[in-house]
Amino acid sequence: MPELPEVEVVRRGLTAYVEGRTIAAAAVLHPRAVRRHVAGPDDLVGGLVGRTVVAVSRRGKYLWAVLDGRDLALVAHLGMSGQLVVVRPDSLDEVHLRLRVRFTDGGRELRFVDQRTFGGVALEPLVPDDAGGAIPRSVRHIARDPLDPRFDDAAFVAAVRRRRTGLKRALLDQTLVSGIGNIYADEALWRARLHWATPTERVTPARLRSLLAATREVMAAALDAGGTSFDALYVDVNGRSGYLNIDVERVEASRQRVIPPSDLAQSALGTRFEGLNCSMARRHRSGSRTLRGVACA
Repeated sequence: MPELPEVEVVRRGLTAYVEGRTIAAAAVLHPRAVRRHVAGPDDLVGGLVGRTVVAVSRRGKYLWAVLDGRDLALVAHLGMSGQLVVVRPDSLDEVHLRLRVRFTDGGRELRFVDQRTFGGVALEPLVPDDAGGAIPRSVRHIARDPLDPRFDDAAFVAAVRRRRTGLKRALLDQTLVSGIGNIYADEALWRARLHWATPTERVTPARLRSLLAATREVMAAALDAGGTSFDALYVDVNGRSGYLNIDVERVEASRQRVIPPSDLAQSALGTRFEGLNCSMARRHRSGSRTLRGVACA
């Protein structure tokens, strides 16, 4: 699934290619792609045609194109496999093309491609946010991300220590901090030398600040690299994969402890183990027991 750095790379590309352009036509090619737009595909298309994109914004993993009048925005969530790409109008349709947007200048068109259709787009009203700006209604509950200049480190530390859950689960909670998914959570925890299952109330404020610093390091590196290459379904607006290759199986056996299988079912999302833990997970997986939530490279 695309995480914050990948989504930010897409936002920057959309800013370069669609900002300032007026929409001439739109076509919904799969109704599931606009299921969040409850008024239906025709209403979404009617709300787009003739409008000009004046800005492209992001909060966590959500993207939105603000339309002229600044009362509405086309909101997109990429889900597991969604891609927003800009291509020549005469380009062949992608197999999983779900939405097409053409512009009055006849230049490159915007396409939403989604193999698994877990993502989607919707036309939404903008409402005031906590900083005097505007945000789509469906995104109000999403916290700011660690790269946001308005992110409040002290508030994050206090909220995490009140949460009473595992540390990785807290990092994945988009109401606490947005934009972090499996890949970057694992990498940040490794860099901060913190175990994913550590109860949040036991982590000192200083260690949580170190974790935030590690998270920012990982995300900044990913932005510089155009995103991670881990997910083959992630591409930028030109169809290129990211090229940050995060090593998910570092051999750090001396500092790893063996985790009992009963501790591994921490969530439906997998945790990537390194060194001895991967070997242990493979042994159990190949035997009579299947360990859910274990992923090894």
